[in-house]
Amino acid sequence: MIELRTPAELDGLRVAGRFVADVLDALLETVDVGVNLLDLDRVAARMIADRGAESCYVDYHPSFGRSPFGKNLCTSVNDAALHGLPYDRVLVDGDLVSLDFAASVDGWVADSAVTVQVGTQRDEDQRLIATVEQCLAAGIAQAAPGNKLGDVSAAIGSVARQAGYGVNLQFGGHGVGRTMHGDPHVPNDGRPGRGLKLRPGLVVAIEPWLMQGTDELVQDDDGWTLRSVDGSRAAHVEHTVAVTEAGPEVLTLRRAQRADAAV
Repeated sequence: MIELRTPAELDGLRVAGRFVADVLDALLETVDVGVNLLDLDRVAARMIADRGAESCYVDYHPSFGRSPFGKNLCTSVNDAALHGLPYDRVLVDGDLVSLDFAASVDGWVADSAVTVQVGTQRDEDQRLIATVEQCLAAGIAQAAPGNKLGDVSAAIGSVARQAGYGVNLQFGGHGVGRTMHGDPHVPNDGRPGRGLKLRPGLVVAIEPWLMQGTDELVQDDDGWTLRSVDGSRAAHVEHTVAVTEAGPEVLTLRRAQRADAAV
């Protein structure tokens, strides 16, 4: 069921969005050569506890997961594209890591992801990150009243394909509100002018993800981590976005993004 949020409910979602953004800011400050993925998970766990929030991941057990997730965030490294289950692994120079985090604050959920390079920067990784961020921006720009859901999807897919990347449609964006995953599903490619008409109060997580050499995935033995089938590297970004009368409002802007928006 697709629900439209009232102004008061959007205020609650804004609070959740700011918390999720703050956690990602803290994680970005922590990510470095020599940092363990489990240390990153502990940062998220501590901030959840301090805020009195709830993890959306620890008990999460959808049909595609082998067991409850058991951790507080996804850490997808190098050829891991999505759902990276944190484990005892130290980041090394040149790693590419995606951090995906969702939490519930006072009953309202927000969801966001970012991808960063660790240590030495690679041009091909920077191009991948830049492209997936452009996909996200293009999708967000279309999340305006009167547009169709297909406009959002088509904008994402167009940027990806023009840059030479394939688009996988197995996983995409989704509705957000009282739970982490709800209707509508937001594919990362589609046809403009098709699908659900966007109305004020709709809140969705828009989340493009790309892999450098393929659009096919394989699942790890951990039952969660999804990797590129050819071992090529991946990037994943995401924001929780509200459709408002004034246009799209990003609820999970991180500190630097809020500063840029204020200029």
